[in-house]
Parts: sequence; C-alpha cells; structure tokens
Amino acid sequence: MGELRKSLPLPSISVFIALLLCCCSLIELTQAQQPILEIYPKQEVQRKPVGKSMILTCRPTVPDRGLVADLQWKDNANNTIPPKPNYYPLYDSKGNRKKLIGRNQPPMYTETLPGDSLALMITSLSSEMGGIYYCTASYANSEILVKGVTIKTYVAITWTNAPESQYPTLGQDYVVMCEVKADPNPTIDWLRNGDPIRTTNEKYVVQTNGLLIRNVQESDEGIYTCRAAVIETGELLERTIRVEVFIQPVIVSLPVNLEAIEGKSFAANCTATGKPVPEISWIRDATQLNVATADRFQVNPQTGLVTISSVSQEDYGTYTCLAKNKAGVVDQKTKLNVLVRPHIYELYNVTGSRTKEVAITCRAKGRPAPAITFRRWGSEEEYTSGQQDDDPRINLETDFDEERGESTGTLRIAKAERADDGLYQCIARNKGSDAFKTGHITVEFAPDFSHMKDLPPVFSWEQRKANLSCLAMGIPNATIEWYFNGRKIKDQFDTNLKIVGTGPRSDLIVHPVTRQYYTGYKCIATNIHGSAEHDMQLKEARVPDFVSEAKPSQLTATTMTFDIRGPPTELGLPILAFSVQYKEALNPDWSSAFNRSWTPDSPYIVEGLRPQTEYSFRFAARNQVGLGNWGVNQQQSTPRRSAPEEPKPLHNPIQHDKEEPVVVSPYSDHFELRWGVPADNGEPIDKYQIKYCPGIKVSGTWTELEKSCNSVEVVETTSFEMTHLEGNTYYRIELKAHNAIGYSSPASIIMKTTRGNDVIQVAERQVFSSAAIVGIALGGVLLLLFVVDLLCCITVHMGVMATMCRKAKRSPSEIDDEAKLGRDEKEPLRTPTGSIKQNSTIEFDGRFVHSRSGEIIGKNSAV
Repeated sequence: MGELRKSLPLPSISVFIALLLCCCSLIELTQAQQPILEIYPKQEVQRKPVGKSMILTCRPTVPDRGLVADLQWKDNANNTIPPKPNYYPLYDSKGNRKKLIGRNQPPMYTETLPGDSLALMITSLSSEMGGIYYCTASYANSEILVKGVTIKTYVAITWTNAPESQYPTLGQDYVVMCEVKADPNPTIDWLRNGDPIRTTNEKYVVQTNGLLIRNVQESDEGIYTCRAAVIETGELLERTIRVEVFIQPVIVSLPVNLEAIEGKSFAANCTATGKPVPEISWIRDATQLNVATADRFQVNPQTGLVTISSVSQEDYGTYTCLAKNKAGVVDQKTKLNVLVRPHIYELYNVTGSRTKEVAITCRAKGRPAPAITFRRWGSEEEYTSGQQDDDPRINLETDFDEERGESTGTLRIAKAERADDGLYQCIARNKGSDAFKTGHITVEFAPDFSHMKDLPPVFSWEQRKANLSCLAMGIPNATIEWYFNGRKIKDQFDTNLKIVGTGPRSDLIVHPVTRQYYTGYKCIATNIHGSAEHDMQLKEARVPDFVSEAKPSQLTATTMTFDIRGPPTELGLPILAFSVQYKEALNPDWSSAFNRSWTPDSPYIVEGLRPQTEYSFRFAARNQVGLGNWGVNQQQSTPRRSAPEEPKPLHNPIQHDKEEPVVVSPYSDHFELRWGVPADNGEPIDKYQIKYCPGIKVSGTWTELEKSCNSVEVVETTSFEMTHLEGNTYYRIELKAHNAIGYSSPASIIMKTTRGNDVIQVAERQVFSSAAIVGIALGGVLLLLFVVDLLCCITVHMGVMATMCRKAKRSPSEIDDEAKLGRDEKEPLRTPTGSIKQNSTIEFDGRFVHSRSGEIIGKNSAV
C-alpha cells in the first residue's frame, strides 16, 4: 500500500478508494438479493473440548422466509439429525411425576427456534463427533441451500489422578501423583511453595505420572503446584497439591512380659508414635480377636491403654499390640502372665514303715507355676530343695510346668523314724500369694513300752482291787495279752483277774484276796511289725514308818515352828501329810490332845499356845494307806509374853553387787509401805510405828538427815502411804510392831524414789469436814460467777451488772420510747454490732480467769 501510495498521485488514490467502496456495496446488494443459509457462530471451524455441550444455529437469509422448506441438519456422516423426541410425562395417583425408564436423551438433536431458525444441540461432545456438519434447505421448491461448518474436537486438560492432599511416608521414595489427560498432549512442570522445582539434582525426578521425591523427609512438606499447558490450544491449568509427610507408627513402650493377678483389675499401656497419631488395637493371638469387643476388656485406641476389669485365668497368653495409621502398620507382641493365686489340689496322707522310705506329694496350680516346699506343723523352718543339710535322710524334689501352671513337690524321707510321724504343711508360693494345706505322714512301727519303764509299781492293801494299765505305743495298734506266773491270764479263768481291753491299752484288774497276787505281771503287745513286753509289779502297801526327826526351829510365846524329816518312802507311795498331837505336859491323857496336820510343802507351825507353858508333842506321817505310828515324843516350853515379833515388809528389794538391797518406788513423791502381821507373842498388836528418813551415802557409809525424818503411828492396817517425798532420793524406813509389852525389833529397808520429770498428782489426806468442803465449793462457785459476770460486762456489755448499768443510764426519752413500743414485737430488734450476743468461754487455771469469745468448743472448770 505504501508503494502504491508512492507510484500514484494523490487524486488518483482518492478515485481508487471510491471505486473500491462502490464495488463492495454492489457485492453486498447482490448477496442480499440471493437466498443463503448462515450458521452461528460464524466461524467455519469450531474448536470445542470433548465432554462439553454446544449449539449451532442455522438461520435462512432469504427475501421471503415463507418459501423456505426442509430446513435440517446433517451430521459428519451425512445423516439427517432428527429433532428431539417429545415425551409426555406420566404421573402416579398422588400427582408425582414418574421416572421414564429406558428413555435416555440422544447425544445430539435439532430443535426449532423462534424466527424460523434450526438449532443443532450436542449434549456431550465426543471425539467421534468431529467433522463437517451441514445445514440444508430448499427455497421456492427450485433452489437447494447448503451451508457447512467444521467441528474440531480436542481433549481439555483433565486431572485424572491428582489428589489435592497427598501423604508420603518418611524415609521412602514417593511420587506426588499428577496424571493429566489432554489432546494434544500437555507439557507439565512443577512448583514448590511458588518456586519452580529444579530437577537437575537427584532429589526430584519428573515422571509421566507425577513428581518423584527420593527419601522423603519432613522438610519436604509444603504446597506443590502441578502446572499443565497445551501449546496448540493455549490452555493452561494448575493443580495445587498439599503434601504432608506421614511417619510410620513406632511402638516405643510395651514390656515383653506383663503380669496381672487373678480376680483383680489390670491395665497396660502400648505407647506408639507416628503421624498421624496411630490408632492402637490389641489382638489376642490365640483367637485373633480384637479384645475391644470382648467382655471385661476396654481399649483406648488413642492412648493404647487396655484395661481388664477382673482378670481371669483364661486371659493368660500372647497378645499383639497393633499400631496403625495412614503411613503403615506395626505390631509388637507381649505375653500376659496371669498371676493365679496358688491352689493346692492334691495332698494325701501317707503311711510308711519305720526304717523304710516314705514320701508325701503335694500338687498345686497357679501362674506362675508356684514353688512348693514343706515344713513340720508348728515349725517356721521350711525344707529347702534337695537334700537337707541337717538331716540327709530328707530330700525335697520339685517339678514345674510353666505352660500349664502346675507344680509338684515330693518330700522323701529315707529310713523313716518314729519322730518323722506327724503333720506336714505344704506351702505353694508365687508372686500372687501363698497357699497352705496340711497332710499327715504316718510311720508304722512295732509296739514299744519305753514310755512306761520309769513308772512306779502299783500298790494295794486290805484286798482293795488294783488297776494295772498297759499302754503300747505302736502303729498299727497293738494287741495286748496278759501273763501271770508265765501263763496267759485269759487261759487261767481266775475270777480275781479281769482284763479290760485288748489294745492299744489294756487294764488288768487284780483283786488280791491272798498274798500270792502281790507279785509280777507281764503284758505283751503285738502288731504286724513285731512285739514287745513289759513287766509290772503289784505290791502290798503299808502305813508310813515313824517320823525320822522333828525339832523346833522358832519359838514365840504363842507359836512354835518345827522342822520335820519324814520316814523313808517307796516310789509311788508318797507322804501326803504330817500330823502332830500336842497337850500340856501336866496333862497325862493324849485323848484330849490337840491335833494339827500339814501338807509336806507347807510351814509346820503350831499356833494358839499359851505363854510360859510346857507342852508335849508327838508326830506321825500319813500316806494313802493311813496314818503311821506316833513317835518323836518331846516336850518343849513356850517363852513368856513379850513384845511382838519383827514385822516383815512385803517388798522385793534389788541388790546391786555388794550394795545394800534397795526397794525402788515407781513414783517420785509417794510410796506405799506394806507388811505382814507378825506374831504378837501373847499380847495383841495395837499399833505400828513407821519412821522414814532421807539420807545419803558418803564413802559407803549411810548418813541420815535427822531433821527431815518423819514418824507415824498407824493402827488396824498393814499398809501406809508416805507422801510429799523428794524425787530421786533414798529413804531408810523402819517399821516396828507394838503390843502391851512394848515394841518389836525394827524391820528396816532402803527405798529410792524415781526422778520427778512427770507431773504427779499428789495424793492428799482429807483435812476438812464435809460441811467445810461444801461451803468452800459454794463460795468458789459464787466467786467464779461474779468474775464471769464482771468480765461479760466489760467485754461484751452483757450480764447482770451490764443490765443494771444500762437501766441506771437510760434517759427519760428512752423510757418513753420503750413504753410506746410495748411488749409485743413482730420481729427481733436489730442491735448494734457492739451489743450482739457472742458465745464465750471462761477458763480458770488456778491463778487467773481467762475469757475467750467465739464458739464454745468444750468446757473447762477448776471447780
């Protein structure tokens, strides 16, 4: 155009343009006058993506549209495209439209539009639908109108496998999936957190189906962008993918062995880490059952805590802890040992023979299999496994079956002895508890009379029947036979000999009508292990011989004490008593003598004698047969009346080395002296004199503090309480008895009081009469009430004195107001804080009175 503009002058160019415009107008006028078909959109080539819907509209451009006929569309195979079929809707009885089954909408159809246009409707474009489509019509029945349009299909960028959230696993290679479908084929590139990914290193590799990330780490998390572009169509599409690195579960805490106690609750943790937080389940291997569905089991899938409400023995076994998340699954096994309390289910009594082996077996159940041992009944010492050090004859054998939870223990005794006979306690022990059961070992042996060898002979007299008892020790029980004069008694048919019982005890009742029965007898015991015999003697008993000696050891004006030595005795016939007859020497008749008897272990004292009187005494001994002959005749005189005998204090002194014995008082300020009544020597005792003096020892010599001595006389009593003593102090106490003749010789003891650290309640003697005590108490109560009332008046403005003070200080106006108010109040008057009643406690500590307001917790009174 520029060259044309240079070759022609300006007027010529203007003429050329005008001619060009005229030609264009002529052409348009010519076309407007010719009938044609127009397709909208007007592009002759329509590019559309597969799967999309589209519409093409064919419109006739003719002078007279009434002359247009047979307007239709032809597909790419030159087939006429039919219009959309008309379906008439069907309705049910309730007015709801019924679904049309088997009548699908066609992929393409024609539809007449207002203005005599015909539309081609394609509901879903497929790649097979590409090609040339024609719109045809006839005009005025003489001219055929045809207009074509080309449809070119392409596949748009489609994400076939590109999840927006993807989760690789730590430490593994992972492909971030981004599979794209497009036609023409797209080009793919990647961005991470908005920055292009360089694929020059080995970390990232772009593959046809995505982006390969080698050895995924947590640092690889982020936002990845998969970008697809089709250069031919200019289409660009991005897919944002959030990549979060998952970590496979790892069980970090699960003991190899778990222990639970039968009947009790149990809990165990299976702790696992991972991302996301793994879900934990427990599987019982024996049944492959998830224990969360079992009775008594509860599982927390987040924490892995499994609890058993009440453990049963059947819960024993192997369990698998399963930790699972999206990154994987991991499991670990553990064994649950149910600590079943031991139960001894078998322990039988056993019997063996002496010098032979005997064994007792104990069987028990429990988990873990219990340890079994034995011990003798009544002993705390248990047998150890294997041979016993102190007795090699005894051996303890044990056997365990951990799988079944059973144990067996056998106690073997080689060459059993009689001492091994008795009760044995089986002990089954494990971590859960202990179980006990007792069995008996019986050791059989031949009869034995060793326990009877030291028995005395049997005595009889005056033809009294005698019982000869024969007891044979033996297992099994022995059978006993009696022999007399070398022959079996049962074969003699002697009515004076009667056998009662045949074993293991047998009694021979002998009626000694003649002296021939006072002789020896033999009993023979027999069982399956042997026999034994024992000889017994029946002797004729006699009264004791004369008393060997009786001499006075202590004389008083009214009593006489003797030392008596009895006659010789036989084993089995002891002296039962000693008797004495005494009378005044001037009386020759023993029939009027006094009699007195003593047991052999008592003091031999004759009381009630007259002072200054001579007496005759004779003595005899008594046994089961009777009283022996009187003997040891002697005469003895009592002394004249005199002062009483020395009283004897009833205290047990303590002697340290060569020091004088000391009686220790349990108190620091008082001591009770007790004594026995001495002999009065012919005159009754009328009083006792007690003297006690503190003292010290200087160089081993006792020194009394005479100025601190106390002297007291008491009557009709055998005890006296000394008070107001000093703590940790020695006292010498002298006690004398008095009668009409005078004082006895003093009995002396040393007494020591304890230290006075503790508060001692001093026992005081009553020095006031009852009336005086009542008066003092009443006065004290009145004084205390006065003090309390005074304190209440001062502190809380209450009490009798406070009331009197308020009445004295009231003004006339207050009195008038009170009269106006009257006596009946609808509600309590509100008083100032200072006049509110408060509980108070009053305490008297012996010197001062203390008042304290507040709730009264308890009472304390010094009255």
